[in-house]
Amino acid sequence: MTQTLASEQVTPTVGADRSRRLLRAVAIVSCVPYLALKVAWIAGSHIGIPQGSSLLEHRGSMAVANGITVLMDAAVIVLALVLTRPWGLRVPAWLLAFPVWVATGLLAPIMAGFSIQLLADALAGTPGIAPGDSEPFLDAWVFGVVYSGFIVQGLALGALFVLYARDRWGRLWQGRVWELPVGAIGAAQRAVAAAAGVLALLPLAVHVLWACGGTAGLDEARIADRTSSFPIMEALSAAFLAMAVTGGFLLAFRRGRALPVKLPLALAWVGSAATVCWAAWLSLAPLTDVADGPTPVMNLAYAGQMIVGILVACLGVHFLAERDACRKRRTA
Repeated sequence: MTQTLASEQVTPTVGADRSRRLLRAVAIVSCVPYLALKVAWIAGSHIGIPQGSSLLEHRGSMAVANGITVLMDAAVIVLALVLTRPWGLRVPAWLLAFPVWVATGLLAPIMAGFSIQLLADALAGTPGIAPGDSEPFLDAWVFGVVYSGFIVQGLALGALFVLYARDRWGRLWQGRVWELPVGAIGAAQRAVAAAAGVLALLPLAVHVLWACGGTAGLDEARIADRTSSFPIMEALSAAFLAMAVTGGFLLAFRRGRALPVKLPLALAWVGSAATVCWAAWLSLAPLTDVADGPTPVMNLAYAGQMIVGILVACLGVHFLAERDACRKRRTA
């Protein structure tokens, strides 16, 4: 988004209704368990960490990692306030949209993956399996508390952002795809969308391979520690990648002409965010010294995902800026 969106005249209704205040309270309260655990671990507590856990072997790096994740989760509280207070309407568009986009990218895979895992366990009649439980890592209850909190955070923060965006920028995604102008640089947009589709082929192929049980390109530690959640997360990585490419394709080529504009925008937003942020998180995880470094194939897949997601995000940003400019020309 551009600064022109930030300066748009809007009605200051943010924070005026009870439902938004309730969603804000839910978002803030849902951060408490995670923040409490992280602060306790930074202070030296072993609550939720069994004896023999690899977390106890890397105290320094884990303290740094926990400090970073505390700041990331505290940002949810800040965003909840921005989205529900009148002064939040004066925040520049890019300064608000970027952290919400990152939050979407980090929370969406967890929300979908944990929910699907619980459903699969319920249908199979088996107890939930925590990631990494082949060796002592964290007590099982920690995953339930933390991931449940993430799901509540994602739902509450997502609802708040939708309400805020509808009030501030809702006119930019009204109508159907057939109403969209091709634009002066439509050829460049189509080239970017096509490049994203081509670059997505490799990461899409390897994620589908790993979701189906293949091990080519995985490191030995990842192969040994695979649990029932591993194929679910790999399938979701492929799904979010496909969402990003589909959203970018629909916007650039104006396909699906009867579709509401908000659908390709939503696909591009969620798909690009999850593709970029989750791949970046997996790439940075080895810096904690808890996980082994990714193999070259894994690094190539993660890099490809991030490039694809960035290209699609750029398409979405340009689309909104272009439509805002067109709307202002019509009303001038």
